[in-house]
Amino acid sequence: MSRTARKRLIPLPVQMLLGLMLGIVCGFVAPGAASKLMPVGTAFVQAIKMIVVPLVFTAIALGIYQMGHNARALGRVSAISLLYFFAATIVSAVIGLGINELFHPGLGAHLAGADPKMKVVATSVDWTHFFLDMIPSNIVAAMAGSNLLPVLFFAVLLGLALAATGERARPLVAVLDALMGAVFKVTDWIIAVSPIAIFAIIAWLFATQGGGTILALVKLVGTMYLGLGVLLVLFWVLLKAVGEKPLKVTREISEPVILAFATRSSEATLPLHMEKLIGMGVPKAIVSVVLPLGYAFNRDGSIMYFALAVGFLADAYHVPLTLPTMVSIIIVTALASKGSANVPSGGLVAIAMVLTTIGVPVEALAIIAGVDAFLDMGRTAINVFSNTVAIKLVMKFAGIPYESPEQMQMQTEMQTPTALANVESATTPAHAAHGQGGA
Repeated sequence: MSRTARKRLIPLPVQMLLGLMLGIVCGFVAPGAASKLMPVGTAFVQAIKMIVVPLVFTAIALGIYQMGHNARALGRVSAISLLYFFAATIVSAVIGLGINELFHPGLGAHLAGADPKMKVVATSVDWTHFFLDMIPSNIVAAMAGSNLLPVLFFAVLLGLALAATGERARPLVAVLDALMGAVFKVTDWIIAVSPIAIFAIIAWLFATQGGGTILALVKLVGTMYLGLGVLLVLFWVLLKAVGEKPLKVTREISEPVILAFATRSSEATLPLHMEKLIGMGVPKAIVSVVLPLGYAFNRDGSIMYFALAVGFLADAYHVPLTLPTMVSIIIVTALASKGSANVPSGGLVAIAMVLTTIGVPVEALAIIAGVDAFLDMGRTAINVFSNTVAIKLVMKFAGIPYESPEQMQMQTEMQTPTALANVESATTPAHAAHGQGGA
């Protein structure tokens, strides 16, 4: 935890929750004033996004550089991460469809609110274009456009090149490490005002969306949050299975989760999330590689929602969800979620692709557009928590020990590629090294 956080009389998560609750009250009691607060929240989110690209670039380059000295560890970490990402995607889609089958929130839905002129960005993903877009013709333009996948690709290549260069790369590695440290300091300054931003965002949301919008689709909202609760319990079980204390991990990661819930932006939480995991003893090399990839490809809360939303709209349009149809939904959702990661309005694209597959008009998205902001809050928070679980699983199954405070201080002072130097010879279980036994 940062020195700034330790000086706070009221813990930051408590401040965030207070801002959230006061924002709800303000949105309902003084909607006129609350509706004018959006610039405050927008300024905060833009300030966070300002540091995302430099942080992702430096973190990935340094992480790959450190792991480039141990090819087996790099391969194992990548394989475990990808396996978890796709397994979690399938499970999340199954939960979304299962919850819909239990409660059928779409039955009896009024379709009069659907706007036949609603324009969806796209109903499919051009896979050739998607893969070509990952190779930036101009890395500066990709950074300027906050296009993270090309930035990730270039950073991986740069990290591998730095590792292959050897001693000559040390000065640039030192510069990148100093830059990442400076970005973390800027993050501390921005996050310090997050309770105020959360208050403004929530007040504006409730003042403009209104309680009537929530009530119109309250069953869908409640069903989705029940599904997210099921996902959370599964994540706790996974944490327990790898020797972690689920409630302790939840408490330690509460700040980025609350921030994700309030801002509805995974990008806004990335710098703080990385800082928290490093403070928990996760090596920078692991955080720097797994977490940005997880933010791009591992969106379990969103996947669960995609499947539930498709089931909801299928019921509303009286499209029977047979077993083959549900299998198609799961497969297309899994593929669309990965392929839409680099597409504007990717969530709409993913849902539109699945709706097209089962014969539901894409205009049906207008039915859930009114409450999408409230749905987005919960699924974004779960996305953040899921990527925390991914980090923990990588630490366990790759045999990587947690770093002690002394090791973390040494890594800060010395820009040496030692984060994974002892991975192959590590004999102490990860949870034992971190002092994390069972509950």
